Amino acid sequence: MIPSIEWVNNKVKMIDQTILPRELKFLEFDNYRDVATSIKVMNIRGAPAIGVAAAMGMALATIEYKELPKEPFLKKMEEAAEVIRKTRPTASNLFWAVDRIWKIISKYPDNPSNISELVIEEAKLMAQEDINVNKNIGKNGAALLDDGDVVLTHCNAGSLATVQYGTALAPVRAAIEGGKKISVIADETRPRLQGARLTAYELQYDKIPVKVISDTSSGLIMRLGKINKVIVGTDRVTSDAVFNKIGTYLVALAAKDNNIPFYVAAPTSTLSLQETVDDVTIEQRDSKEVSCVLNEVQIVPDGVDCLNYAFDITPFRLVTGVITEDGVFSHDELLKKYK
Repeated sequence: MIPSIEWVNNKVKMIDQTILPRELKFLEFDNYRDVATSIKVMNIRGAPAIGVAAAMGMALATIEYKELPKEPFLKKMEEAAEVIRKTRPTASNLFWAVDRIWKIISKYPDNPSNISELVIEEAKLMAQEDINVNKNIGKNGAALLDDGDVVLTHCNAGSLATVQYGTALAPVRAAIEGGKKISVIADETRPRLQGARLTAYELQYDKIPVKVISDTSSGLIMRLGKINKVIVGTDRVTSDAVFNKIGTYLVALAAKDNNIPFYVAAPTSTLSLQETVDDVTIEQRDSKEVSCVLNEVQIVPDGVDCLNYAFDITPFRLVTGVITEDGVFSHDELLKKYK
C-alpha cells in the first residue's frame, strides 16, 4: 500500500481518505493550519497517522516562523501547538507527537532557522519509525495466527491509519508474507464506514482476501464459527481500558462470549498507562454523520437528534492480549513493562 502521508519538498502530502474508495486523491499542504483542519475533518485519520501529521504540521509552522527572533518564534510555535492539539481529543498519538516536537523546540537555544531543520528531520524520522514499529507489531502478531485463520477487525487500523503497513492489519500482512493463508472479515463501522470504505479498499488493493459485514452481524458470525481471531487497533490505552472506534466494546463482548481471542494492536505511542478511563475525553462528532450516510443520504427524520460518540471503552477483562512492537502482553504484563 502506498504511504498515507509523506513529507515532500517541504510540504505535507496525504491521501484524502474522505473520498475513498471512489477516488484516490492526494492533498498537499504548506501550512500547519490546513494540516490541523485535515486532521479535524478526517482527511487523515487513525492514531499513528494523525500523530505523524501533527509532527509534520509543527514542522510546517517552524518553516513559517523561522525568520523571527527566538522569543516571538516560541510564542508562535506555542500557538501552532495549541491549534493542532485541539483538533481531536481522544487519540494519544497526537499529543505525544506535539510534545516530542516541542522538546526539540524548547531544548535547543539555537536560532529558529536551525531549530526548523531539526524539527523537519524529527518529523521525517517519526514517519519512518512508524513504519518500523508497525512491521514489528506484524511480526509479533503473526505468531498468534494459524494457517487458514479468518480474522475479524473493526474500523480501519491498516496502512491508511498509519504511515504505512498498519497496526491491527500488520499481523495479517506479516502472516501472509510468511506463507500462511489468512483472510479478513471487516465490520462496516458505522457511522463513517471506515471498515467498508478503507479496510476493504486497502486489502483489496493488496490482494488480501476480505469480506465486509454489517456491524450488527459480528456476534452471529462468531457464533456460527466463521471467525478465529479478532484484532483491532487503538487510539489510546489507559491502565484499565482500551479506547478504539465506537462499536469495539460490543465486538469484544461477543468475542468473550464465544471464546474467541480478542487482541489489540497498540504501538507504544498509544500507551497512556498513567491515566484511567476517567482522564480521557471521548470525542463527540457532528450528529449529521449518523443521520446522513456519508453526508449524502439522510436516513433519520428531520428534527430527530442523534448521538455520535466517536470512540468507546473496552475494559481489559475482555482483552486477550496487547500486541506492541516489543511483544504480546497480558494486561498485567503490559503494566509491568511500560507503566
